[in-house]
Amino acid sequence: MAYLTLEDGTVYEGESFGAEHDAIGEVVFNTGMTGYQEVLTDPSYSGQLVTMTYPLIGNYGVNMQDPESDAPKVSALIVRELCELPNNWRSEETLGKYMKDNNILGLCGIDTRSLTRRIRNLGTMRGIITMERPTEAQLAQMKDFAVIRPVDKVTCREPYEMGEGETKIAVLDFGLKRNILRSLAAHGAKLTVYPAHTDPHKILEGGFDGVMLTNGPGDPKDNQEIIQNLKVIIDESELPIFGICLGHQLMALAMGADTAKLKYGHRGSNHPVKDVEKDRVFITSQNHGYTILPESLPECATITHINMNDQTIEGLRYEGKKMFSVQFHPEASPGPEDTAYLFDEFLAMMKESR
Repeated sequence: MAYLTLEDGTVYEGESFGAEHDAIGEVVFNTGMTGYQEVLTDPSYSGQLVTMTYPLIGNYGVNMQDPESDAPKVSALIVRELCELPNNWRSEETLGKYMKDNNILGLCGIDTRSLTRRIRNLGTMRGIITMERPTEAQLAQMKDFAVIRPVDKVTCREPYEMGEGETKIAVLDFGLKRNILRSLAAHGAKLTVYPAHTDPHKILEGGFDGVMLTNGPGDPKDNQEIIQNLKVIIDESELPIFGICLGHQLMALAMGADTAKLKYGHRGSNHPVKDVEKDRVFITSQNHGYTILPESLPECATITHINMNDQTIEGLRYEGKKMFSVQFHPEASPGPEDTAYLFDEFLAMMKESR
């Protein structure tokens, strides 16, 4: 047996799979019907107990081509029903074995619909999964849980290069998904990926045509050093800059805007977003728990994309600057290529600037 206990005292009883150890984290839910392997390996889920709302998980197994990072980054995966006999020509092993090999705890057999409704009604909360009924000490540990500087835990340790082409892009890794790099490289770009806290002058002196700000975990306002570094890049250059997810939020903070935590966040591959300029709605993949406050935007900021579910900001462009950003993941291909045009716009912006 295994038990999920929420900080409001609610207990869900199920079965463990994968690794068998206790896990503490922020309990969130993802509404995607597929993509559990990408979810497991997305660094933006660092420190979280992720609930999949689709009831059957593991039915197409796991392969070694789809991970978005070097290993799973979630604290635990929670599912209604685990499929132990996958059937897919690309499958190389079962989800349970993959999680056990990577020391990730899984919980199955609970009412994920009930759990999702509770999070939607009451908001994201902390939780702990234990193999036995939790002790008072464990509950106290869960209530004090906080992820400190999660970007530092998932960023690369040393710079590295990827791709070939005339366009040179500096990528600041805040916990990137590999498909961002693949998407840029497929557009003929040569990428140099830097750790999150890289000295901004190293980028300014690197002869780059543009800067990519990636996704990553946690509260964007926890990254004050990074925000100050971005201010230097923005103020001392005219380099085109494209931000995705956390990069979108950090760019806004560097420009003087403010952010706030959402009640339960946006996580899934089916979020409708309207491109205001194109007057068209696209289906997007998302994974974030914070949003930019519209009343805090500087005068130079123009809202380019809006979430059709709750009208939160999904994209910004800054007049007088060669900068734009989106809250969703254009590289995740839920459409499958609905918003790939954003990479085209970034490449065109760098070409024009060059």
